[in-house]
Amino acid sequence: MTNKIICAGFGGQGLMSLGMLVTYAGMLEQKEVSWCPSYGAEMRGGTANCSVVVSDIPVGSPVITNDATIVVAMNLPSLLKFQSSLVPGGKLFINSSLITEKPSRTDIDIFYIPANDLANDLGNIKIANMIMMGAMLEICPIVKPQSILDAFPKVFGENKAKFIPMNKEAIEKGASLVK
Repeated sequence: MTNKIICAGFGGQGLMSLGMLVTYAGMLEQKEVSWCPSYGAEMRGGTANCSVVVSDIPVGSPVITNDATIVVAMNLPSLLKFQSSLVPGGKLFINSSLITEKPSRTDIDIFYIPANDLANDLGNIKIANMIMMGAMLEICPIVKPQSILDAFPKVFGENKAKFIPMNKEAIEKGASLVK
C-alpha cells in the first residue's frame, strides 16, 4: 500500500511538522518513506507545502504530481492549487475554519474539519495541524497515532516531549470528528 500525501497551507500552520511526523512515524513502523518540503517566498505567512510518501515498497520518487491519495488543505489557496492533484477516490481534508469555498471535484471524498476553531477551544491554535492529523489517520490509517506520539520527541527533541499530552488530545479530537 502506498499513500501519497500533500499537506498545504501557509507558513506557521505546522504543515511541515505534520509531514515530518508522519514520515518519522512511518520509519518507526519499518515503512518506506519520503518527505519533500516546498516553501514560498516567506516562511511564516507565505505558502508552504510538503509531499509525503509512506509505502510498503521502496519509494521511487518523492514528487507527487497528479497522483496524491490524500490532500490536507489548511487554507483556500492550498485547496485551489492541490485539489486537482488528487486521484479519483482520493481523500481531501479541508480546514473549514478558514475555507468556506467548496471544492470543484465530485469524484473524491471530502472531510470538513474546523481545525482552527477546535484548536482554539483546546487552548492553543498551534495544534490545528494535529487535529487535521487525527482526522486523516482515522480515515486513512497510514501509521498508528501512537507512532506519531513516539516520533514527536525524535522530530522536535526531548525538551518538547512535554507537549505530547496536548498533541495527543488534538489527535484524538480530530479522530472523533470523523468516526
